[in-house]
Amino acid sequence: MPKMKSNRGAAKTFRKLGSGKFKRNKAYKSHILTTKSRKRKRNLRKGVIVSKADEKKVSIMLQQ
Repeated sequence: MPKMKSNRGAAKTFRKLGSGKFKRNKAYKSHILTTKSRKRKRNLRKGVIVSKADEKKVSIMLQQ
């Protein structure tokens, strides 16, 4: 049986933490930044934990 391949887009988007949860970056941070406030852009820099409802889907995409 061949090796299972992980979804490459998901591999670049999500990181598995030591606790088994997944971390991701926020969206809306790449362009048209002049209309967004400094506070909003600062908050978009922070990473967030993937929600419980999506954890199973992410782990399947990453083959973990």
